[in-house]
Amino acid sequence: MAGSSGYGLLKHLQKLSDEEFQRFKELLREEPEKFKLKPISWTKIENSSKEDLVKLLNTHYPGQAWNMMLSLFLQVNREDLSIMAQKKKRHKQTKYKKFMKTTFERIWTLETNTHIPDRNYHLIVEVQYKALQEIFDSESEPVTAIVAGTTGEGKTTFLRKAMLDWASGVLLQNRFQYVFFFSVFSLNNTTELSLAELISSTLPESSETVDDILSDPKRILFILDGFDYLKFDLELRTNLCNDWRKRLPTQIVLSSLLQKIMLPGCSLLLELGQISVPKIRHLLKYPRVITMQGFSERSVEFYCMSFFDNQRGIEVAENLRNNEVLHLCSNPYLCWMFCSCLKWQFDREEEGYFKAKTDAAFFTNFMVSAFKSTYAHSPSKQNRARLKTLCTLAVEGMWKELFVFDSEDLRRNGISESDKAVWLRMQFLQTHGNHTVFYHPTLQSYFAAMFYFLKQDKDICVPVIGSIPQLLGNMYARGQTQWLQLGTFLFGLINEQVAALLQPCFGFIQPIYVRQEIICYFKCLGQQECNEKLERSQTLFSCLRDSQEERFVRQVVDLLEEITVDISSSDVLSVTAYALQKSSKLKKLHLHIQKTVFSEIYCPDHCKTRTSIGKRRNTAEYWKTLCGIFCNLYVLDLDSCQFNKRAIQDLCNSMSPTPTVPLTAFKLQSLSCSFMTDFGDGSLFHTLLQLPHLKYLNLYGTYLSMDVTEKLCAALRCSACRVEELLLGKCGISSKACGIIATSLINSKVKHLSLVENPLKNKGVMSLCEMLKDPSCVLQSLMLSHCCLTFIACGHLYEALLSNKHLSLLDLGSNFLEDTGVNLLCEALKDPNCTLKELWLPGCFLTSECCEEISAVLICNRNLKTLKLGNNNIQDTGVRQLCEALSHPNCNLECLGLDLCEFTSDCCKDLALALTTCITLNSLNLDWKTLDHSGLVVLCEALNHKRCNLKMLGLDKSAFSEESQTLLQDVEKKNNNLNILHYPWFEAERNKRGIRLVWNSRN
Repeated sequence: MAGSSGYGLLKHLQKLSDEEFQRFKELLREEPEKFKLKPISWTKIENSSKEDLVKLLNTHYPGQAWNMMLSLFLQVNREDLSIMAQKKKRHKQTKYKKFMKTTFERIWTLETNTHIPDRNYHLIVEVQYKALQEIFDSESEPVTAIVAGTTGEGKTTFLRKAMLDWASGVLLQNRFQYVFFFSVFSLNNTTELSLAELISSTLPESSETVDDILSDPKRILFILDGFDYLKFDLELRTNLCNDWRKRLPTQIVLSSLLQKIMLPGCSLLLELGQISVPKIRHLLKYPRVITMQGFSERSVEFYCMSFFDNQRGIEVAENLRNNEVLHLCSNPYLCWMFCSCLKWQFDREEEGYFKAKTDAAFFTNFMVSAFKSTYAHSPSKQNRARLKTLCTLAVEGMWKELFVFDSEDLRRNGISESDKAVWLRMQFLQTHGNHTVFYHPTLQSYFAAMFYFLKQDKDICVPVIGSIPQLLGNMYARGQTQWLQLGTFLFGLINEQVAALLQPCFGFIQPIYVRQEIICYFKCLGQQECNEKLERSQTLFSCLRDSQEERFVRQVVDLLEEITVDISSSDVLSVTAYALQKSSKLKKLHLHIQKTVFSEIYCPDHCKTRTSIGKRRNTAEYWKTLCGIFCNLYVLDLDSCQFNKRAIQDLCNSMSPTPTVPLTAFKLQSLSCSFMTDFGDGSLFHTLLQLPHLKYLNLYGTYLSMDVTEKLCAALRCSACRVEELLLGKCGISSKACGIIATSLINSKVKHLSLVENPLKNKGVMSLCEMLKDPSCVLQSLMLSHCCLTFIACGHLYEALLSNKHLSLLDLGSNFLEDTGVNLLCEALKDPNCTLKELWLPGCFLTSECCEEISAVLICNRNLKTLKLGNNNIQDTGVRQLCEALSHPNCNLECLGLDLCEFTSDCCKDLALALTTCITLNSLNLDWKTLDHSGLVVLCEALNHKRCNLKMLGLDKSAFSEESQTLLQDVEKKNNNLNILHYPWFEAERNKRGIRLVWNSRN
């Protein structure tokens, strides 16, 4: 490849005279700087022959050698050579274009299922076609563009037409010299390749070499199709490569190209469906998006009239207006299927139009109609056997993540050449170069689902084909998105009416086995001991709606007591409301609602259209339906929900008693509304806080204005309020607002209060301390980490700790208290009237200076059980003082946190002594400390001592040497009661503080 390119360069270079060649070499010393490249050393250039120089150019400047040479020819006054080289280059480019035109004319004619005249197709995709031209024609720099849309909306068809139009000379002619089209799913069985090999596979004979082609990356466009069906993981990687000649794992080559590490100057045009968008989009740099929106009602009518003759087309279009399949026909592939099905029906002189509410019914009508046209007189048993071979091929491909089949795949599954010819004619299969694919990937999913209905106990087991529980596990527990369409068909084929459609051609097909397998799987999933968890509940709900079997839907949803749902669209809201309103056993619901769902304007350009108004109306109804189940829940988490005022009002209404749902009927005990963008005017609190069983309210990350805070406090003061845990972290609460909250809690039932990550400052704490001093205050836990406090706050807390008899936990982590502040707290803790049991002081800028006072507290205070001093600079001196106190017989401490503290392994002897003498100590956190092996040996000897009662040691075992890891593992084996853990308190501390992570479906 490189040698061939070198030959092309050498052929022109040999036409230079010796004097011209010498001048060429001298100019070459400076030329790379123009291309922002590193120059070749003069010693290498000076004595090189023409052959050697070509090798140097190709080695040091792959992809740029031709451009550099053309520039230098002009500088040595050999314009004739520059023109000659460019002509030859253009000739080879034209040859490639002609080859691609022939190739894609064949693909367009034989493999693309538009079946309407090109001019009509252009009218249907006019908006997207203009967008494509504007994106690439308006930019001279590299561009990455995405063609997005749901399955079957014509993304691949659109890209094939773009490729054909470029090769035909009518699209992007001035922008790209080369356009390469690759279906990436065809690489699923290719473990290793180079980009150069991939490009070479598309080139006709006598083309430019890959080196020559890639000499000007800005004039190259890669069209990449089929990411939804790619089995490789293309997540962000650090081992990417810029060498397009190098053979690498396929996923590395693709990732390097997408992330612009390899050929950063080229442009990309990618087909991404619903499955691949979340996986691929974040890898791309500033992608432009072209959205295939499916057919409008007008486009459906236009398509039907183009597919049939005008009169028949008008008749079909008119029938569609009143047919329930109209909404399905907005999908171009389904529209083609509908028209094809009707054409076969008309050919058989059958009257009437089929109806289908679901994808499964639609595909079944298509498949049955095709069989009737081909095997009208064959016995059902034979038809069933024929169908089974196709279904086995489909399902085997799904489990192998294979979508392109060779002749051996067909033969192994019982499909002969004559069978293949029939499937091609019936438009179930189509050719893909020298291989075979299903006519559309969705059709493969349909036949794969059908396999499980045709399967019989006597069938020979094919190890690669998984069971229904395995399939469901891949879909719902492990989130493998390539199974989602198959799952939709699996549930849809359960429907008795769909099964009845199959009977005339294939005999009686009983869906009860599949139904029982599905119910059995979800019964196991709902059990506590099950290791799997439902990850994609919205997909399950969509599948359940496609089953159209009311009793079956209730059976499944009643098996799940806890559900997490990510609502990203009105459609997802619709299926969620449909499924959950049928549940009588649901107790815990974790809900995330994205911004677009309740957006005031769905489509900025057409916000007043009938469609957008109807969509808003539907969304509101779906939300009201979903809100209707909240009264039966015990736990409701509204995490990162993007509400508008109307949605808040509907939520409020759903929590209010009615004549049919009295207040006593509400079961809600726990409500979280974290990271909400709009909490309304706060009137919701009056409704929520009167619920009779509500004990837990978490508003972490939800901004509360002063007005909203006042309404919250008014509700808290109400005698009907039974909230005991109030978590208001990161709510933007000021010192003034803190004072209002403190006043409202004096006579309340709140026992646990978290105000973490709010700028309360010392003034805010002063208000809280006044509350704590009031004998009516029943607060037991107060979380104040990250609240901008100084040692002055400790002065206020000193008084409160002496007078309050209920407070048992005080969290002051990550505040600038310093030794002065902690010494003040210690004075309070030494007093026998202080009842505090837990004191959290991580990251409070402490040194060893305060450890003497802390040690004194440990000896004299019998109540203090937990002391967290992590992330402080207490040094060896401080640790030794603490260990002396721990060794004192009066010390009752149970948990000590020294994680991230500044001290050395020299302290291990002191820690070891403390572990064997302090009989109450059961938890010691040394996480993030990497101790010397010698120090660890001393510590482990103490851990093995019979007088050591430690049950938890915080350490990151993976941070230690292999020898030290073995030592720690041996200790755990000898001491069954001891657990050595990384992040031992992280989850418990986060829950106490009420900290919620930004939404993730796995949270």
